Amino acid sequence: MNARMTGTWRRAVAFLAVGCLAVVGTGCGGGDITHNPPGANARIGPVLIRYAHIAEPPDGPWEPGDDAPFYLWLFNQGQRADRLIGAETTVARSVDIVSANGTVRGPVEVPTGTLVELEKGRTHLLLRNLRQQIRGGDYVWITLRFERAGEIALQVHSQVPTYVDDEATDEPGLTSPSPDA
Repeated sequence: MNARMTGTWRRAVAFLAVGCLAVVGTGCGGGDITHNPPGANARIGPVLIRYAHIAEPPDGPWEPGDDAPFYLWLFNQGQRADRLIGAETTVARSVDIVSANGTVRGPVEVPTGTLVELEKGRTHLLLRNLRQQIRGGDYVWITLRFERAGEIALQVHSQVPTYVDDEATDEPGLTSPSPDA
């Protein structure tokens, strides 16, 4: 495949990825929508931010002193690569970019035409040493800083938890809404 075809192919794949994100994010297509994707969506310059949210609390609310994972997807529609260089919030002492195992790492590259998924089991952000309780469904402000695109403040929510309750559903492994929902 020559270089021109490779570039054309990459642009086509990038266009399809953005189109799929737009359709999923808006719930287009009519009918009964049963999937409610989490998170805030935004754009800063050429960088699209999708599904930005704090992970659901595992066993009740996130408590002061806890570390809470923060997940999001990034897609750079620009002509030049960018980097997510950091984040901050008033609800935690710091926000670190961490690898899948929780060790602090440097900035996240956001190349053009590539979906970067910052989520569980991968590089993601971590709100360290929370200053307040955060329950599932609560909203907090988080500011993201990009090397080229600049800063953007997002109001993001903590996922409302759904726990497995075998007695409530009479079927092992099926989920039922948490009592606080």
